[in-house]
Amino acid sequence: MGGANLADQNNKLLVIHNNLEKLLDSKREAMPTNFNKTRFLQNCMTVLQDTRDVDKCDPTSIARTMLKGAFLGLDFFNKECYAIIYGGVVQFQTDYKGEKKLAKKYSVRPVRDIYAKLVRESDEFTEEIKDGQQTVQFKPKPFNDGPILGAFAVALFEDGGMVYEVMSASEIETTRKNYSKQANGQAWTKSPGEMYRKTVLRRLCKNIELDFDTIEQAQAFEDASDFDMNKTPQPQQQSPLNAGAVVVDGEYEPVNENEAEQT
Repeated sequence: MGGANLADQNNKLLVIHNNLEKLLDSKREAMPTNFNKTRFLQNCMTVLQDTRDVDKCDPTSIARTMLKGAFLGLDFFNKECYAIIYGGVVQFQTDYKGEKKLAKKYSVRPVRDIYAKLVRESDEFTEEIKDGQQTVQFKPKPFNDGPILGAFAVALFEDGGMVYEVMSASEIETTRKNYSKQANGQAWTKSPGEMYRKTVLRRLCKNIELDFDTIEQAQAFEDASDFDMNKTPQPQQQSPLNAGAVVVDGEYEPVNENEAEQT
């Protein structure tokens, strides 16, 4: 990078820093308990220094995006959330571990543990309701890197109860196609497994009552979703989605009817 370009980037980062600091001060009452402004600012600027195309975005919009992480008490440096740039526009997204952190912290019904897992070909997965009690059993094949068949998420509560959600690969891909804000963005193309886990975990959270401390937190949580459920779904077409499919490295591979029945 040339000296002039580096100077321009440093100047823009300084503007972002100043804008973000002012926003943090003006929204002090909306911050979580024990929020550390100095550390948050330092971590944000460290991340932004290595963020591609940050110099092409409006500094104010970047500062407002980083502010959403502050509202939720998430750390960009620890990869609990991200400022993702799409075509010159910056968007806020939570990571899978950020979603877990928020569910455990803000659930009205205290959560003991919450997690999501991928189910791959050759793994053993069953779900059952017996005597009104729901259970899931999962026995993954060691070091399995086979095609992804689906994903599930489980929340275990302190009172001994549990809820879970299951989504097939084709269901997740249909949701991605119809409702993702960036269906072909870097998150989906580079880390499909992570997005599968986040998708099923976000759906599970719809069955968990979350009580945020402020309106700003609740809005930031909604903004962090990869999905816009108000989008008009695309017309269904005959494709591997309809015939049965598995996912390999984020891409569909059709399976024949016999294989689909076995899975």
